[in-house]
Amino acid sequence: MIKILILDDDKDLGELLQDYLKGFGFEVVVCHHPKEAFAIIESEKPDLMTLDVMMPEQDGFSFLKELRQKSALPVIMLTARGDLTDRVVGLEIGADDYLPKPFEPRELVARIQSILRRASSEAERPKGGVVKFAELSVDLSKHEAHLSGTLLELTSTEFELLKLFVNNPGKVLSRDEILNQVSGIEWDSFNRSIDVLVSRLRQKLNDEPKHPRFLKTIWGSGYLFLGIEE
Repeated sequence: MIKILILDDDKDLGELLQDYLKGFGFEVVVCHHPKEAFAIIESEKPDLMTLDVMMPEQDGFSFLKELRQKSALPVIMLTARGDLTDRVVGLEIGADDYLPKPFEPRELVARIQSILRRASSEAERPKGGVVKFAELSVDLSKHEAHLSGTLLELTSTEFELLKLFVNNPGKVLSRDEILNQVSGIEWDSFNRSIDVLVSRLRQKLNDEPKHPRFLKTIWGSGYLFLGIEE
């Protein structure tokens, strides 16, 4: 059974979501304190968590920064502040998705299912799918990437984007193509989510936009993966 962890200081909302998600077959653990959440992540190994941004002890952004130092657990951030700045910050520090409050619980379920499908499809890939581009090694079956021998801490969305690039070396991918092929991204003319996601991936690849080794911006068109497979 898929286990979902809910971290939210709103106890009423936590109970509501717990009851609702159980109706879709999920096992749900609810907690209201960040320290408790870290203990649950360590002991119970949830498959995904929802994370409230506005908490009194530790806000969701600092919690996620700390979490990303040791785990790639898929995270959907929930916040009463739905402005673009908060969404961009959440994505930049490693959130897999972002949902402003108030929201329809069914939309949350759809986003959870989308992220879990991506994780499941990666787990079902045949073994041995390793591709190398200079010092970058990407294991498509293990959902892992190494740069100069060091394991990269990538979120599920970041890895899916990297996989899309390494499967299309030398091809310019437009934002629309990325939107259609990488699940869990919302984008329109007012939302920089795709650009933020690419920027996050660049940072983890130690790639300089002005002197790219892997990802080159093609202004007005999209992005190009420069790697040459060994």
